[in-house]
Amino acid sequence: MKKIVIALVIVLPVVLVGYFLLFKPEIPEAPDAVETNVGFVYVGPVGDHGWTYRHDVGRQAIEKELGVKTTFVESVPEGADAERVIRKLATSGHDIIFTTSFGYMNPTAKVAKQFPDVKFEHATGYIRADNLSTYSARFYEGRAVLGTIAGHLSKSGVVGYIASFPIPEVVRGINAFILAMRKVNPDAVVKVVWVNSWYDPGKEGDAAKALIDQGADIITQHTDSPAPLQVAEQRGVYGFGQASDMSAFAPNAQLTAIIDNWNPYYVSHVKAVMEGTWESTDTWDGIKSGMVDFAPYGDAVSADVRAAADAVKQSIIDGSFHPFQGPINNQAGEQVVAEGETLDDGVLLKMDWYVEGVQGELN
Repeated sequence: MKKIVIALVIVLPVVLVGYFLLFKPEIPEAPDAVETNVGFVYVGPVGDHGWTYRHDVGRQAIEKELGVKTTFVESVPEGADAERVIRKLATSGHDIIFTTSFGYMNPTAKVAKQFPDVKFEHATGYIRADNLSTYSARFYEGRAVLGTIAGHLSKSGVVGYIASFPIPEVVRGINAFILAMRKVNPDAVVKVVWVNSWYDPGKEGDAAKALIDQGADIITQHTDSPAPLQVAEQRGVYGFGQASDMSAFAPNAQLTAIIDNWNPYYVSHVKAVMEGTWESTDTWDGIKSGMVDFAPYGDAVSADVRAAADAVKQSIIDGSFHPFQGPINNQAGEQVVAEGETLDDGVLLKMDWYVEGVQGELN
């Protein structure tokens, strides 16, 4: 019996080796880790130093913090081209797609309906679905801080405002700015020029020149290039950067800038996709969350003006002040918000009228 056991011990391994050499059965490989692919669609070039640039900073934060693959398509017009680009991303293995301009809303919603297994997120829109989130920032809170600074520093009481498109987001910013400015200087006015473009350095620069010629000694903007600030620097007036710190282009002119800080939002939402916890949400955050931030104050902003601006920031954070709390008059001078009342989000999201102190037509 002992001899039989010894024989089996010797022979069996030889038989098994022979079997594997002869038949070569396939051994399954360990599966690779599942990749998460993230896509972005931009309305402007990544080098605009404004809106698109800051979204791309957020994209880079995703790669750095989560180690996932991201792609982007820049300078995509709003309309048929946007739908084509979004659909191409959806069909090429992207798990979540961020579309970053208001005009992408309908194309995003259409493609999202056709690809229910892909996650979509649209910036500044209001259409949602099970696989479509919306997100934006309360930029009007930042405009109230800028308006406070302008009220203290403008000698002429005239600010030039270069506006992109007459959508509620832009109108809210104009109104929040002049409401805050008039709390400091009740006679202040804002002159608005619409350039009907998010990014057009030529038009933006020309608009800044025209506004300065009309008496504006401070220029602000809701467009994306640093051209208006560069004009302000050349003409010896002040201005505010848009979406990012533009002081490198206008070291003497920039008083501060609203900074769009998308990094935490993008990282957390892509992480949710990776963990399988992503849900359709509507996000509208502001100064308190850090989504709306500010560049350092320029040298022209004195200590007392800095203190006034910081007080507005803090009052927004602690809830003791809202940029749209009454009394508020419309452009015709009629009271539309009584003292003690505050416009709610529903009204703000549809704002299509000017407050008192805004010069120009809403077109």
